[in-house]
Amino acid sequence: MTVVPDGYQSQLDTYDTQRAIEAIKHTFLAKLCAALHLVRVTAPLVVDPSTGINDNLNGVERPVGFDVPAIGKDAEVVQSLAKWKRLALKRYDFKVGKGIVCDMNAIRRDEELDNLHSIYVDQWDWEKIIRLEDRTPEYLESVVRRIVTAICGTLDELKWAYPQLDVELERDVTFVGAQELEDLYPDLAPKEREQRFVRDHHTTFIRGIGGRLRSGKPHDGRAPDYDDWELNGDLLFWDETLGCALEASSMGIRVSPESLDRQLRLAGCDDRRDLPFHRMLLNGELPYTIGGGIGQSRLCMLLLAKAHVGEVQASIWDEQTRSACEGAGIQLL
Repeated sequence: MTVVPDGYQSQLDTYDTQRAIEAIKHTFLAKLCAALHLVRVTAPLVVDPSTGINDNLNGVERPVGFDVPAIGKDAEVVQSLAKWKRLALKRYDFKVGKGIVCDMNAIRRDEELDNLHSIYVDQWDWEKIIRLEDRTPEYLESVVRRIVTAICGTLDELKWAYPQLDVELERDVTFVGAQELEDLYPDLAPKEREQRFVRDHHTTFIRGIGGRLRSGKPHDGRAPDYDDWELNGDLLFWDETLGCALEASSMGIRVSPESLDRQLRLAGCDDRRDLPFHRMLLNGELPYTIGGGIGQSRLCMLLLAKAHVGEVQASIWDEQTRSACEGAGIQLL
């Protein structure tokens, strides 16, 4: 459902919005690559589902699939590139401390549409090789801080070019565990806990997503075969325009052979052990990595103080969304 903030008016017209989107994508990519020692690479739009490379997200989303007569196989549009990136780092012979970043474009047909969600997903997907001894909460937090610094630096340059923008971001990150959130707000649902906490701590990283909490439920769903549920999390900013927490990134230190074994068992996904990707990982044939996705449209929304994701990306919308936006003067691309 689309919500229009009282008195909302875009701070940039459509022409300047397009120029600003280009500036954000160019500037942030450069800062991210410098901060994390990444190289931009080309990534697939479709993958072979029989390899186990595609991400099943929360396990309920249906990937978009189709047959390819020329090769006699089915193909799926990627839902994320978490597994492909780890394979690519091995294939491209990257060394410890170096990584890759790519444009990930996906279609998530089961997505519920609202101000922040579209069926079209665009992300900077990044991944870098780390040492075994880097698989710690402290290393994860250091990477999160570097990403926040890159985002805030991009905002600084954007406001220099467009001084009418009044967006402010908190540069200091507050780290909190998913179990800590549940303990703080036991009577609230997970998303309500996020809203309550991020409202008071404007830039927040929530650690430990995917495993069951003491309530018996996870904070949010995570596939068992890419992030280590004890070493991952979500980066959220307080969006003053919408008055809500906006998730800009999901990321984490990736599973080791031991944590993959454990998480497949806990998730009831032991059937994946025979897939090529999972066999390689369980056999210790893939490097230790950290990685994540950073929403391109989400970041543009945040930095440009936009009320709807359709103002910064072209997609398709239901009649209720189109009518509500048209009535409020919100220009959908």
